[in-house]
Amino acid sequence: MELKNYETVFILTPVLSEAQMKDAVDKFEKVLKDQKAEMINVEQWGLRKLAYPIQHKSTGFYGLFEYKATPQTIAKLETEFRRDEKVMRFLTVALDKHAVEYNNKRRKGEFNKKNVAPATAEESKS
Repeated sequence: MELKNYETVFILTPVLSEAQMKDAVDKFEKVLKDQKAEMINVEQWGLRKLAYPIQHKSTGFYGLFEYKATPQTIAKLETEFRRDEKVMRFLTVALDKHAVEYNNKRRKGEFNKKNVAPATAEESKS
């Protein structure tokens, strides 16, 4: 079966210690690896303010997995997310070729560079 590209963003409860948060991320990463998913990228964005309160909490630890997997793997991962009370929210999306290309560029930092040419004296006058 062909592997598709996916991205999962999840929010863990802010009451966790640094070690508990890392253990939770490692646990979900292991679920993917046990299901023979190819991990492309793992990011931990740290503690962020939520747009709206979830379970009476205004912050949460954000994490992101980018990987190649089968639909059965997604079902298994999402079951694990639902069973774990540390997870407040999660979202998995299938990536098309444009999203994969965008993520590759983002990881390489291509969007951080200033690609804007300096204004010439002629443009400044108008």
